[in-house]
Amino acid sequence: MKMMLKKGDKVVVASGRDAGRQGQVLRALPATRQVVVEGLNLKRRRERARKSGEKGQVVETAYPLPTSVVRLWCSKCGKGVRVGVALDKKSKAKTRVCKKCGSTI
Repeated sequence: MKMMLKKGDKVVVASGRDAGRQGQVLRALPATRQVVVEGLNLKRRRERARKSGEKGQVVETAYPLPTSVVRLWCSKCGKGVRVGVALDKKSKAKTRVCKKCGSTI
């Protein structure tokens, strides 16, 4: 099954620790059906010093979220929605549409 989320999409988290928070998709991982969202699902990792005299530090990085947890943001509805596919009659191209209001995303 094809993933409906792409890099640059605005999404909202539906469940979990970051529920209700919004962000932009930085990376889509279709093989594992996950997305990396900017500023969400942050994990802390300790980095050791690379040069002498430099201090080690704690770095926060965004880790992947499953696509089942995030919803695409519809600007017309003003909330996270399910996504469908509609076929454009003129150009025969597929476009993503909001399942709630039917507007193209």
